[in-house]
Amino acid sequence: MPTTRETILAALHALLQTQPAPVLRSEVLLERVPSAGLLILRDGDPGEPSVTLSPLRYHYQHRAEVEAVVQTGTGRDTAVDVLAAGVGTALAAARTLGGLCDWVEAEAPRPVDLAVDGASTLKAAVIPIVLHYSTSDPLAWPVPAAPSIPHAAGWRESFPR
Repeated sequence: MPTTRETILAALHALLQTQPAPVLRSEVLLERVPSAGLLILRDGDPGEPSVTLSPLRYHYQHRAEVEAVVQTGTGRDTAVDVLAAGVGTALAAARTLGGLCDWVEAEAPRPVDLAVDGASTLKAAVIPIVLHYSTSDPLAWPVPAAPSIPHAAGWRESFPR
């Protein structure tokens, strides 16, 4: 059974699969970028959680990143913008990833030009995605909800007088 973090990242990867460009997760940049472009999900950094003690919960603002990459000769800026907008549209349609997160939001993309020897320059944008979620343990699998304890009313009747 995967951890909460892995479950959320897998759900984000699945959501990004709805885009027309191929989507990879934590892979190196391909030698040849498909004509539709390429999206690469980077797991990112969960950061330092804030903690509540009763009940014990770790609240994360996990910063993942999506790299949108194109290699077309002309219109590269527009092609990257279309990929970034597609990511934004997908996230807007699933702000909680089916209830796995409290909230998912993208930040403004950072443009990047990547020089490649013997080929046209790649145009990319790094899109930070913030995943807000809570877990009972940062390293363990999700713990099912504890069974409810019956109300203690009438507890005195169970002891002899």
